[in-house]
Amino acid sequence: MRILAIDVGTGTQDILFYDSDGPIENSPKLVMPSPTATAARHIREATARRAAVVLTGVNSGGGPSHWALNDHLKSGAPAYATPQSANTFDDDLTRVEADGVVLVSEDEAARLDGEHVRLRDVDIEAVRTALAAFGADDPIDGLAIGVLDHGAAPPDVSDRLFRFQHMERVLGVDPDVRAFSWQPDDLPDYLTRARSALDSTPGDVPTVFMDNGPAAALGALHDPAAGPGPQRRVLNVGNMHALGYILTDTRVDAVFEHHTGEITSERLAAMAAEIEQGDLTHEDVFGSQGHGALYLSTPPFAPVVTLITGPRRAGILPRLPQAVAAAPHGDMMISGCFGLLDGYAYRIPEAADAVARLHTETAPIG
Repeated sequence: MRILAIDVGTGTQDILFYDSDGPIENSPKLVMPSPTATAARHIREATARRAAVVLTGVNSGGGPSHWALNDHLKSGAPAYATPQSANTFDDDLTRVEADGVVLVSEDEAARLDGEHVRLRDVDIEAVRTALAAFGADDPIDGLAIGVLDHGAAPPDVSDRLFRFQHMERVLGVDPDVRAFSWQPDDLPDYLTRARSALDSTPGDVPTVFMDNGPAAALGALHDPAAGPGPQRRVLNVGNMHALGYILTDTRVDAVFEHHTGEITSERLAAMAAEIEQGDLTHEDVFGSQGHGALYLSTPPFAPVVTLITGPRRAGILPRLPQAVAAAPHGDMMISGCFGLLDGYAYRIPEAADAVARLHTETAPIG
């Protein structure tokens, strides 16, 4: 079975074309600039030329593209956007307009002069073209797509709180970290970025979306250092978000989520210790510009190992000297892709045996 896993982050998009018929080391993989980073580069090129920016496409990841757009507007250069693409920057389009972006229809956008930038998280044809260049364009049997979606919060609800309420709802029904995966028909309506990502896929093969924060934690469990013990502490230190989990196999005993840029490495290490003892509160995290903390089992906990993954992991490793820099199947940057495969198999039973092959040399999952 061949499953294409695409983990879309802030800095990179990490791609694994998993073929269960061969060793994982032979499966093609790519680490490429994220779509939002690419869009940001095009916007900044337009700013340098004092040209208009014309944004089309769909709701997708912001961050770098949003920062570039803000700088473009501050320069006095014009910016236009279709409503769907403008949702990338805010669910409330009146705020986007207030920032200086002119909303236009698709037809109007096509007639405008300027730098045309198409926003989207997933470009399957581009991935297939890259694979084909190296003769790796075998038929795809399944797709696993990962992005981080805050969800479309109601006007009077904090985006940070709304995302954490989403996490509480999911885990309240199924306290398994793999529960953050959905097939298209089951995806919650408020996960609008995830819906746009799924709508960008061809729909000709089974497809599963999974939040890429939980996916990275799952992927870290593929590292042999996870060991045979059931309970682990896993930290995913991403470019934008930092998540900490206490996991018993794949059951979530406790979780917190913060913004990487809002906390120091020292504070993140302290939070990891506090959640283990049950001393980290939701108010602590939310009150410092994070999302929140949640306990599903009674602390204190006794994890046998601490695994750290994510592109910003270097800062925290020295502060947790017993921790392991997880490199599942030899590559930290693909951690999320391995977690996406686990999420895919959780929702597509026909893939269970194919994905289970990945666990034969690591601790059992589930």
